[in-house]
Amino acid sequence: MKKIIFYSVAFCGLLAISVAFAQNNSGWISLFDGKTLNGWKAGKNSETFHVDSGAIIVHGNTSHLYYDGNFHNHDFKNFEMKAKVMTFPHANSGIYFHSQYQEAGFPDHGYEVQVNNSHSDDVRTGSLYDIVDVKDLWVKDREWFTEYIKVQGKRVIVKINNTIVVDYTEPEHPLRDTASHPFRYISHGTFALQGHDPGSCVYFKDIMVRPLP
Repeated sequence: MKKIIFYSVAFCGLLAISVAFAQNNSGWISLFDGKTLNGWKAGKNSETFHVDSGAIIVHGNTSHLYYDGNFHNHDFKNFEMKAKVMTFPHANSGIYFHSQYQEAGFPDHGYEVQVNNSHSDDVRTGSLYDIVDVKDLWVKDREWFTEYIKVQGKRVIVKINNTIVVDYTEPEHPLRDTASHPFRYISHGTFALQGHDPGSCVYFKDIMVRPLP
């Protein structure tokens, strides 16, 4: 069933617009109710995350917000996941998968799919961070876009607005810096949204998942 929903969105308190989108829930489950952070858990600097006008606003000190809800016992192996995202100038964020809750620091477990259109770090939106780094700019700040992640077996596909930007199959011996990313390999776990630094502002909404066999 498809329906049109309108949201009034405040750009970090600077600008308000009305956004309409078509939502098709066939086979997809929402991980975010659009009103609260129920089902999500942040560690240190939890004030970095709040909800306004149907979106999770990520703006503040370094922190990570983990899906901790009941669906699938917040533990996913093979899945499709998608979210609508909007960045602002100098923003840096990411969506982790196969992760585990940590009280502080950047997640040790799982892979990060990058969200970054204008930060000084030139690893851009859609990258499988430090594994397949996308240098091309596919989307712009202040525009909603869809970031899509599919994991099946050892294969990871990342799309930005239906364009495949990463198609990666994890080798028998995964590439990773074991000091900074000791558990970055295909496994299972939850999702996390990244609050990178105080100068970064990113919005997330329509966070959906579809488990795969």
